[in-house]
Amino acid sequence: MSKIEGYNFAGKKAIVRVDFNVPLNDKFEITDDTRIRAAMPTIQKILKDGGSAIIMSHLGRPKGKVNPDFSLKHIQTHLAKTIGTEVIFAGDCVGEAVKAKAESLKPGQVLLLENLRFYLEEEGKPKLADNASDEEKKAAKAEMKEKQKAFSQSLADLADVYVNDAFGTAHRAHASTAIIADYFDADSKMFGFLIESEVNSLDKVVKAPKRPFTAIMGGAKVSSKITIIENLLDSVDNLILGGGMTFTFLKARGGQIGSSLCEDEYLELAKDLEKKAAEKGVTLYMATDVVAGDKFSNDANTQVCAADNIPDGWLGLDAGPESIKTFQEVIENSATILWNGPVGVFEMEKFAAGSKAVGQAIVTATEKGAFSLIGGGDSVACVNQFGFADGVSYISTAGGALLEYLEGKDLPGIKAIRG
Repeated sequence: MSKIEGYNFAGKKAIVRVDFNVPLNDKFEITDDTRIRAAMPTIQKILKDGGSAIIMSHLGRPKGKVNPDFSLKHIQTHLAKTIGTEVIFAGDCVGEAVKAKAESLKPGQVLLLENLRFYLEEEGKPKLADNASDEEKKAAKAEMKEKQKAFSQSLADLADVYVNDAFGTAHRAHASTAIIADYFDADSKMFGFLIESEVNSLDKVVKAPKRPFTAIMGGAKVSSKITIIENLLDSVDNLILGGGMTFTFLKARGGQIGSSLCEDEYLELAKDLEKKAAEKGVTLYMATDVVAGDKFSNDANTQVCAADNIPDGWLGLDAGPESIKTFQEVIENSATILWNGPVGVFEMEKFAAGSKAVGQAIVTATEKGAFSLIGGGDSVACVNQFGFADGVSYISTAGGALLEYLEGKDLPGIKAIRG
């Protein structure tokens, strides 16, 4: 049983860090409430036990200034409907008035704090003049560190228990995601259900994958995935590289890639990564054939050609039929699968076949008992677009936090609770 599951919140005030950074239209209406719904199991558990919930979040980038456009007041009504109970709005996140509201909270009640990022102390970045000297910068950072501690303590003083349920911000050492945990003992701080399921699912991939373990890394640029690829080479059996980044590797091998996307400054690194993969016994798969277009457009003329022999003026925009067949075979015979990044320009129908086939192969492998984790904006969009979401084991909605976890970094928000 997880810690939150076994914890009894009866008579306790729980301050919960959620990620309610939701999109709003010009009338300040929520256009996608996925993040709000994702936090419901944690909030409902607290209320059902007979505890009260103090909700804190950021919204947008107000840069340490009060800005009505970024007020969490905009989500109060929707949040109340989703929870099914009245939500009291604090109008600030620290201060005597907020403390009084928190103290008068009764079991089953919900208090929503104002946007944490109205205070510079939340992110802990001091405002510096452009011409500030190194000494001034150092002094400003030291002063901000103390202010951030005081701000964190003010938040902690509102409650008996701290629950972090915002995985999307767990890679930041902010007041509400990490530093606040210092003011609670080990028994009074824990993960919420959402962050717990994210971490448990990621651990199945990062720490104890069942074999064979296949990672599919796609997307446009190898530069944005270097650290992840390097870290994965220590644990994967198969690495499928797809999308635009493939052409940097193919050019490094001496292939002709036409006008395909390529990062020439990373050619040596691509060679080095291939060498490392071989040394570690990782089987590397890349497209052997591609669907090439004569322009980056859905109405381009297309042809299938060898991935390392693309004619001048043409660019590779999707994996070809031979490559798709290979990718599918590898994926369907895997026991653990991580997919981060599409293998073609899936947004254009003409170049979506590769990513669609990869998604279908992952669903097939999952049906056969594999654990599959999809992460990264484009992969998630791809899975949703083709209707595969219900056929995979876990979809991670975290962006930077997911990537940093895959890179093997210690996330401050996780470390603050795990120790």
